[in-house]
Formats: sequence, C-alpha cells, structure tokens
Amino acid sequence: MNEQWNGFDLASLAESCDLECKAAQGRDGKGELPEDFWKSYSAMANADGGIILLGVQEKPRGTFHALGLANVEQVRKALWDNLHNRKQVSVNLLGEQDVVPVEIDGRTVLRIQVPRAARQHKPVHIGNNPFGGTFLRRYEGDYQADDEIVRRLLAERVEDSRDERVLRHFSFNDLDVDTVAAYRNRFAAAKPGHVWSDLPVPAFLERIGVFGRNREEDYEGLRIAGLLMFGRAEVIRDVLPHYMVDYQERPEAKTENRWVDRLIPDGTWSGNLYDFFRRVYQKLTADLKVPFQLKEGQRVEDTPVHEALREALANTLIHADYSGRVSVMVVKRPDMFGFRNPGRMRIPPELAIHGGNSDCRNRRLQTMFQLVGYGDHAGSGLPKIYANWAGQHWRRPVLYELSEPEQTLMELRMSSLVPDEAVSALTQSMGSRFTYLPDNARLALITAHVEGMVSHDRLKQICTDHPADLTKMLGILVRDGLLMPDGSGRGTVYFLPWQSRFAAGFDLTKNEATATPMVSKPPELATKPPELATKPPELGDSGAVSRSVYLDWGSIPEALQRELGELGLPVSSMGRVTPAVLQETLLVLCEGRYLGLRVLAQVLKRDPDDLRKRTLSGMVKNGQLQTAYPAMKDPRQAYTTGTAKEGNRP
Repeated sequence: MNEQWNGFDLASLAESCDLECKAAQGRDGKGELPEDFWKSYSAMANADGGIILLGVQEKPRGTFHALGLANVEQVRKALWDNLHNRKQVSVNLLGEQDVVPVEIDGRTVLRIQVPRAARQHKPVHIGNNPFGGTFLRRYEGDYQADDEIVRRLLAERVEDSRDERVLRHFSFNDLDVDTVAAYRNRFAAAKPGHVWSDLPVPAFLERIGVFGRNREEDYEGLRIAGLLMFGRAEVIRDVLPHYMVDYQERPEAKTENRWVDRLIPDGTWSGNLYDFFRRVYQKLTADLKVPFQLKEGQRVEDTPVHEALREALANTLIHADYSGRVSVMVVKRPDMFGFRNPGRMRIPPELAIHGGNSDCRNRRLQTMFQLVGYGDHAGSGLPKIYANWAGQHWRRPVLYELSEPEQTLMELRMSSLVPDEAVSALTQSMGSRFTYLPDNARLALITAHVEGMVSHDRLKQICTDHPADLTKMLGILVRDGLLMPDGSGRGTVYFLPWQSRFAAGFDLTKNEATATPMVSKPPELATKPPELATKPPELGDSGAVSRSVYLDWGSIPEALQRELGELGLPVSSMGRVTPAVLQETLLVLCEGRYLGLRVLAQVLKRDPDDLRKRTLSGMVKNGQLQTAYPAMKDPRQAYTTGTAKEGNRP
C-alpha cells in the first residue's frame, strides 16, 4: 500500500476529475475485474482521461461507499494481463504508477488513473474492430461511438496535417482570383523584396503550398488547404459538405442569437478562409481605440488587443476540423469576443495555454497565414493571447472543449475580474451575506454573475486554492442558497438563484446553416427550452385555464418580483417555519399563475430539491397544487393552485 486515502473526500474527487466507481465484487464477493471496466477505459482514454475506482460503490447517485477488494492483487494481475492482450483492448496507456491500491475508509481499493490518449492512439477500442468497439465519455456515462466519429478519429490518427491531401480533378479555375490577388498584395507588403513576389501566379501558388503532387499515384492538383484558403464556397462544399464560416455581431451582452451584422457565404463574396479572415478582422477591430504612438516616424495602428484578436481568429481557422458538422463561428458583443471551431484540440487545453506544445490540424493553412504575418510560431499563439488580455487587466480568457458535437471554444471578455457593476448587483441582491463572504466565494458569485454560470474547472483557472477546497466552498454556497447546482460530478455547473441555466456563455448554440445543434452544456440543454415559452405546450390548446408562467426569475417583471417577495416573507424571513405556514405561503404565491421550482426557491430562500421532495410533491398529491407537466421532476415543471380562476393575477 503506497498511498493512504483515509478521510479522503470522494465527492471532491468526483467534481475535480472524471470519476467512475465500480463495486467489482465478483461472484464470491472477494473482488473481480468487471467486464464493463473496458468500456470506461476506452471512453475515458478517448475523452479527457479520468479515474476508475474498483471496490467503490456509487449508490445512490453522488453517494460513495468503499466496499474494498479482498483479492486486490488478483484483480490487478487480471488488469495487466488484459491490457497487453490486443484482442481485449487496442492499446495499453497505463504505467505502474497509474494502477495503485489505496486505502479509503479502512478498505483497500484499486485506483486506475486513465490518461487522455494521444491522437496517434485514438480511437482506443475494445477488441479488434474500432467500429462498434469504440466508446466515448458523455456526461459521466460510456456510450458507443457512431461510425462517423470513428472515421474522424482514424483520420486524425493517420493524417498529421488534415489539409495536406491533393485533390483529383480540381484546378486553378476553382479558385477565386480576387482573393488570390489580395493575398499576393499582402505577401508583397509583409515580405518586401521576396523572390516569390515576382513569380507568375501558378508558380507562386505552388510555392506557398496551394498546389501539390501525389507522388504515390502520380497526379497533381489543388491541396485541401489551397481550396479552403482561396476557393469558392460552393466548390469547397464539393469536398467538405459541412463547410461553413459565420460571423455575427450582436448588439447586447446577452446570449440570444439576435444580430445586427452577419457574414456568411451567401454568394456576395467568395466564402473562403482568407476572405473571411480579412473581413472579420476588420469588423472585430473596427471599434477598438488606438492610442497615438509613433515608431520610426510612422503611426502604430496596432495594440495588444489587435494582436490577441488576430491570433484568436487565425487559431480558430487553422485548428478547425472542416470535416465536422459544426460551423466556424465568430461572435462580437459589447462585452466580449467569442470564437468556435469544429473539432477538439489535438493536445489538452492546459498544455496549449502553457505554450511550447503544438499539434496543428491544418499545417499548410498555418504556413499560408504565417507567410503574410498572421498567426504566430507553433505553440506561442495562445500564450500571447492570454498575456495580451492580462495586460488589459481583463478577465482571463476561457478556453474549453465540448464533446458532442466536437468543438473548441474561446471567450475573450472585456471586463475586470471583479467589475464594480457585478459587485453592486450582488450586494443589492444578497446584502451582507455577500459582503462578508471569503474572497474566493465572492469571486465564484461574481463569475456566475458575469459569465452566466460558474464551475469547478473555471474556478481552478482563476483561483489558487486546492481543488478540494473549491469543492467545499461551492458546497457551502449551495447549502446557503447563494448558488444553485445543475448536474453532478465533474459536469456540475452553478447558477445564481435568479439566473436561467440556459443563459450561460456566449450562446453558440445554433448552427443556422446546417441546423445542427451546438451545445455549450449537455445536449438536453442545447436548444431554447419549452419553459421559456409563455405557457407549457400541454396548456396551449387544451382548454385549460390560461395563466402566466414564470420559470426564470430574470423574466419576471420587477413589480411582480416585489409582490412575490412580499408574499413570501412569512417563510423567507424565518429560518424555520411549520409545514402549515410553508404550504399556505405556497398557495398564495401560486394563485392564478404557474411558478417554477427555481422561482419558488428564490422567493422562499429554500433549497429547490428539498422544497420539491418535502412539500410540493405532497401538495400536488393532495390536490392543493396543480402541475404543468405530469412528471414531477420534469425540468419544465411549474405549479399553480388547484382552485385558481382565470384572470385572478397577471
């Protein structure tokens, strides 16, 4: 036994990493390697890695019990024997240090640390066939990957550069001549006197990598990189059917998709990457203030913010997986810039942020951008973005990946880490409860206010506390009703009591061109939920009593917020009340309208789950309250009095 985990908080581990617990007791109750271990091994390796604990039971969900393994060495030997059996699993990613017996609550448990597999090893699959044997980690579950995902993983493994391939039957005629001319002008300005500048156009394009030769099959043609950079959108889609680039300028700091300016391939311009870069960069920087400064007698029209935006835009384009179903999207809002590209990063985000590591998906594109001064040297682009943003004393950029569909997102917010507006709003809402919180607890609430939500991973980016301490701090904020959790384990996100869980991030939740859902949270949260309608669908044409429906505190008019607050005082102003007082207050609140669980919890200053289980369920069963939906745990659920009449309240 080389580790002691006595007193270790498994709940903290579940939130700080991807955790899978398996009882692994076997038929004799002494311990056995479970068959479904390999699904979790494959799924974690193909995602972000994680920890598997053999000898720990999770029942009910979120509650862990150490059962222990009587024959821990027998289980460990069975694991190593199968890891080296290619009929069992495609690759062994573990070392001796990754498989360790540990002691939890006085019982011996086997801890297996599964790393994130390098792309050269993906897909990690069970058996000999990756099709059907590949699993993915999705929200704490292991799911079989479909054939399209497996093919993409195989392509990532064998193609160091996805844009290198030479295309048959594509020629110079498929390029946009105006884009080529604009690129040559920029090349001449960026590299004055370069020997390539005076070459004929075909020779110039060959030098920069637009054209190439497949020497094995002996044919010449356009490379995918050349077609993406200079081709016409309709021709690009002949090769990459899901190709889409999208820029949106939104007028307000909200997640809604309303825009005042948009650029997509609509036939009025070429639709290729170089034109997209030129046009979007101008739009992104149009409103930036440039201080007056001279260099060698010339005014400098550049700032660290300009440089950061160039890097972010170039990174988005050169790292995109153009075979994916998600569009490239760039969003400009008064408070932030958002960048999205299809495909996850080829190296873990934390390594990319640190710098010095690079595995570019489209190396030909990277070279073409670098030749005209866009995009930094390999492995230094992200550190420069982070450094330049920090130089403005703005919130640290957010870089994260989503797995379904696969995509990478970056948010650059133009706000202080502790903006006065957020402090003022939280002080007004919470009073001294906010003022006297510890600094990191205040920072968690401020982040939730500014960014729409906060998570354990986000706090790790901006705090120096140990992950276990952050978990405890979040738990205290939830206990005290200052944050509302959604999800479990590593996927848990937290919202302020009056926030909508559907309003987080910069809402790249729609890919209008392909109608493919784009999730910033689990798929069930991807699109605008039915509860944001004026009333539940079941009540639309059924002849039921017409009443207002409120499931989001922010959607309630201020006058009604004040009224609800006054009606809820008999409960909210007291620490404990009798069940009769609580029920009577609920009946008054729900008279003539539907109120959702979050709204009721906010008004009454009560835990929502406890309120539903202990009080609302019984009142519904007794006929005191009616529900909008049959299932009590329906996330769209709302409650009204059983005797309310139409028009009693607004």
